Amino acid sequence: MGRVAVVTDSNSGITQGQAEELGIHVLPMPFYIDGESYFEDINLTQEQFYEKLAQEADISTSMPAVADVTDLWDRLLVDYDEIVHIPMSSGLSSSCETAQMLSQDYDGRVQVVNNQRISVTQRRSVLDAKMLAGQEKSAAEIKEILEREKFESSIYIMVDTLKYLKKGGRITPAAAALGTLLRLKPVLQIQGEKLDAFAKARTVKQAKSIIIEAIKNDCKNRFGDPGGENMYLDIAYTYDLEAAHQFEQELNEVFPNQKCAVNPLSLSVACHIGPGALAIGASHKI
Repeated sequence: MGRVAVVTDSNSGITQGQAEELGIHVLPMPFYIDGESYFEDINLTQEQFYEKLAQEADISTSMPAVADVTDLWDRLLVDYDEIVHIPMSSGLSSSCETAQMLSQDYDGRVQVVNNQRISVTQRRSVLDAKMLAGQEKSAAEIKEILEREKFESSIYIMVDTLKYLKKGGRITPAAAALGTLLRLKPVLQIQGEKLDAFAKARTVKQAKSIIIEAIKNDCKNRFGDPGGENMYLDIAYTYDLEAAHQFEQELNEVFPNQKCAVNPLSLSVACHIGPGALAIGASHKI
């Protein structure tokens, strides 16, 4: 019998196949596309998603159904003593609050982590949880460590188009029109709970430079680690893998001692920012 099972959702960017290899469990995030229900990485691939996005399909996200969450927990608790559940940031979805409420019926055997991360930094929390479970930490201990370290991370994202931010109501139509006219490439940030504006660039090259400088500044001044030796650096992208690998080369020139992972952004993020986005996540190593 295993001691602690690690559960997350597909906002982490961890696919079902990767989850099986890692020995963790991933709840697929539901999508509604033109009124039909889909689940990320179950019956909705990255390619299908971007095809539907290009066709101007009506796409919305949702939380996992309560029964899907509790059914997974119930199955796991047959073989495990405890569960540590790591959902997406409570500032970006109510799925964390819902999971916390549901866990109250499990007599402490399910610990829900509110560490306010998403995408590549959430992924790092999941991998950290798996490492800590391997060190015989209890679910409560893992929760305490991850929540203590929750703000030791940053994400910066370059958006190729303002179209999807406008569609999701995150910027006004007037701002989107002006930004499109000026061909701006907004740089957004996720620091804990929310997706916020960070800077505006005229070109992709300038936007990438802004992101790399922001990560350098965080490593030096916020994390006290100028060379990034004690950081995980992760590149995420939407749709364009070739551009992501080019960005990886540029980042490796700045942090030559780092091995950066490259993964697609979760579709729940991608639906708000569209294709052609590039991001860097930095997470302090536990």
